Amino acid sequence: MQKIILLFVILSSFFSFSQEELSHKNWQEDLIFLQKKIHTEYSTLFRKITKQDFDIAVQKLYQKIPNMKDHEIKVAIAELVALFGYGHTALNLHGWRNNQIINFQQLPINLYWFSDGIYVQGAHIDYEKTVGAKVLKIGDKPIAEVLEIINPVVSAENDQFYKAFGLHYLGSPKILHAKGIIQDVSFVKMTLEKLGEQFEIEIKPKPTSKFPGNYGLIQSHGDWIDARLVKSTPLWLKNIDKKYFYEYITNSKTVYIRQSSVFDDENETISEFYDRALNFINNNDVERLIIDLRLNAGGNNFNNKDVILGLIKNEKINKKGKLFVVLGRRTFSAAQNLVNEIENYTQATFVGEPTSENVNFLGDARTVILPHSKLPLRLSWAWWQDTHPRDKRKWTRPHIPVELSFQDYVNNNDPVLNIIPLAANLELEISNAFLGNNVEDIVNVILKYSYDSRFDFYNFESKINNFGYQLLNLEKIQDAITIFKLNTRLYPNSANSWDSLAEANWRNGDVNKAKELYNKAIELDPNGRTGDNARTMLGRIENSH
Repeated sequence: MQKIILLFVILSSFFSFSQEELSHKNWQEDLIFLQKKIHTEYSTLFRKITKQDFDIAVQKLYQKIPNMKDHEIKVAIAELVALFGYGHTALNLHGWRNNQIINFQQLPINLYWFSDGIYVQGAHIDYEKTVGAKVLKIGDKPIAEVLEIINPVVSAENDQFYKAFGLHYLGSPKILHAKGIIQDVSFVKMTLEKLGEQFEIEIKPKPTSKFPGNYGLIQSHGDWIDARLVKSTPLWLKNIDKKYFYEYITNSKTVYIRQSSVFDDENETISEFYDRALNFINNNDVERLIIDLRLNAGGNNFNNKDVILGLIKNEKINKKGKLFVVLGRRTFSAAQNLVNEIENYTQATFVGEPTSENVNFLGDARTVILPHSKLPLRLSWAWWQDTHPRDKRKWTRPHIPVELSFQDYVNNNDPVLNIIPLAANLELEISNAFLGNNVEDIVNVILKYSYDSRFDFYNFESKINNFGYQLLNLEKIQDAITIFKLNTRLYPNSANSWDSLAEANWRNGDVNKAKELYNKAIELDPNGRTGDNARTMLGRIENSH
């Protein structure tokens, strides 16, 4: 038995040594292998970058390899793969992935991007002083510059994905070294600020291992400390070990669902869970449903069908002001498919942050192992399209944007749940006014809320503009002009509001007024899409006379 253990240790040591001592020729052969693999089996990846530009990037890296260290090459390959711009297609380098082939050590701290800056959300007890501190510098570079330098290494579809997953890269000394942010991989110097005091600290890395936490957040456990006060737990972090759960909030007559996965739980399928939750809604005094997807990074999108069907059929809750869906920076992959279908088929209002996935995206990655280095790369092959083929949105935006500050997190305050009751009342009153089609009532309700600072989160401009076009399409041109005028009154610096008013005046036969208003739109947006549209419309006016 001892001989077997000894042999295993020798082989393990040899394997580790061979990884560190990989020849430059081997690395170059791995690179060419990857290039050919992508061209022959994954050519669908060439959507955001051309084959020519990719090959140029490969050739540049091939030439640099003889002057690079192993960890620098790994980072460079990750950056090469990130050129495709898909979160599923990546060489993941950070410690939360627990990848021993990468063999990158990780600082025993966790950073989180709050609305008011980047903070140490949690840390090992050895660095207790850092917990709750704001990050000002890494090495000698300001944090904003560090973020810009590291960004190209992270395979991301938008800035939200980088916020959710990219900050882990700031905790890897080898990544920081490869990008020229630090000079010594044995420690990372950080400049932090806590309770008004600035201080510098040197943090030493530990061998790669999974941190004690979930969804990119360290939870207080053993030798690990969370900045969040543990006297209570907000709903979005409650039952964190469960894929999904629901709770009835009595005072607001609200059912809250947090669904953090699109994989079935072993004890209850997603379909069974939603049946149970929707039955509760139907049989109890419930006025509102909140579905929280802000931690949901995906799973099996075929599990979404019964969720959507259940919501569509539920006439009690599938109404404006009654159905709210929380989005966030970790809403990704199959969760994005779910968001797309909710948007397509229900009356939901989206609240929170934009999603971290393109609306239509490339997913279903396969693992490709490079022959010499054994690096595991994930390459996507399946195109998922739930909306129009011309829908190029980089994310799904919330109707009501809400961000989490550091103090919100520490004090277990959830600004999303705080704002939804206000939004629900607003949605119901505006919807009722619009359904009545009485323009005077609509103007009065908009004016009632638009000057109230508590409703600054609401996109009145878009709502007013959309309703104006509804009236225009019904040939209620004078009513449409009244609504569009209201928009120019409330948002005088919006080129789009003047552009819409111009169109209504043209439809009304007032050509001179339309020209005046289109020129106003051009003045406000000379180089943008609205300005371009106004110039096009002026051309049509001239050609029609």
